Amino acid sequence: MKLALIGAGQRGMIYSRHAYQSTEIVAVVEPDASRRKVAADEFQIPLEKQFETVDEFFQLGKICDAIIISSMDRDHYAQTMEALDLGYDILLEKPISPSPEECLRIQLKANEKGRKVIVCHVLRYTHFFAEIKKIIESGELGKVITIQHNENIGNFHMAHSFVRGNWRRSDLASPIIMQKSCHDMDILAWLVDSGAKRISSYGSLTYFKEENAPAGSAERCLDCQAAADCRFDAKKAYVPVRGQWPATVISMDQTEEGLLEELKTSPYGRCVYRMDNDVCDHQVTLIEFKNGVTATFNLSGFTNKMHRTLKIMCEHGEIRGDDHSNIIEVTRFNSNMAEASQQTIIRPAAVSGGHNGGDTGLMIDFLENLETTDFNSRSSIDLSVESHLMAYAAEEARVTGTIIDLDHLREQLQDGVTA
Repeated sequence: MKLALIGAGQRGMIYSRHAYQSTEIVAVVEPDASRRKVAADEFQIPLEKQFETVDEFFQLGKICDAIIISSMDRDHYAQTMEALDLGYDILLEKPISPSPEECLRIQLKANEKGRKVIVCHVLRYTHFFAEIKKIIESGELGKVITIQHNENIGNFHMAHSFVRGNWRRSDLASPIIMQKSCHDMDILAWLVDSGAKRISSYGSLTYFKEENAPAGSAERCLDCQAAADCRFDAKKAYVPVRGQWPATVISMDQTEEGLLEELKTSPYGRCVYRMDNDVCDHQVTLIEFKNGVTATFNLSGFTNKMHRTLKIMCEHGEIRGDDHSNIIEVTRFNSNMAEASQQTIIRPAAVSGGHNGGDTGLMIDFLENLETTDFNSRSSIDLSVESHLMAYAAEEARVTGTIIDLDHLREQLQDGVTA
């Protein structure tokens, strides 16, 4: 089995390292020379298979079995469509595309060509969410009635990725609910086993704006007199965690001197209150599913840690979960206030690797599917498109102040795709 990597950023390298344990990485495409070299050195890729642009790579035709596409959001469509034409199977980083029409076109072409496209919805592969799915399907608590789901982004993660980073602007990447939270749309649809019927959404960019900058602050953190009292000071954000994410994103040189040098000129050294960001820093979405289940989804950059929490309310009991603590509480309803609670605490098996082992599970699924003629993936393109339509509908609802009917949206999109 031979693979190629398009996009040698953090996610692409994580997937490739998993694959490299049992397969050969024969080519890398990466516009950043330092990242390209790191990938080439680690995976022993010869110079003639190291490419700055995807056009150079595709000119060779099909040179391996499958490719990992982990480039920027708005590059996915063109790269995936050409790869499908060449006959590649694909592991595609989420989002599939910021455009719902492009998502549907990729799905259509993958099916027409008979190619395997697996989307990196890693949450489906975690023991945490798999255990919750198992509890729901057992029927021990009856049917699901409603869900409260929270994506706690973490204030430092918000500042790094969605204020200073590559995903700070919708026109450069995706709206935050598509880029960050198509994961959550996917896991909700999977847990309730239904497509969405109607969606409304509300949110805005409230805090990370110049009007909230501290008095006396500067354009760059290293020149700022207010840095000592600012939690977003870039020196505080990156130097103490050198060698770890997110410091590894901003420089290949992880010495203190190397990081400070990078912060002098990179966006990661700029004041979070004076960026050109426009994505929401908080957003709430209301979802009615076709089977009658309702859900509220809340994403927020105003939390201390990065984790997901949820409460699933069923006919005969409730499920509470926190994927950071890896604890699931299952409680059966009482007959009265005095009755002792019937509660079970579940701690799913801990797995090493990113996303609570989801990265590992995803790669096992991808590689196993490449080895078989059948295609039975937990996050195939056919299953993954639903979450992207939900995320698109949520953003459309937020911007227009309307309720989006998903069947009507699908009809409109399908007309555009098949026209």
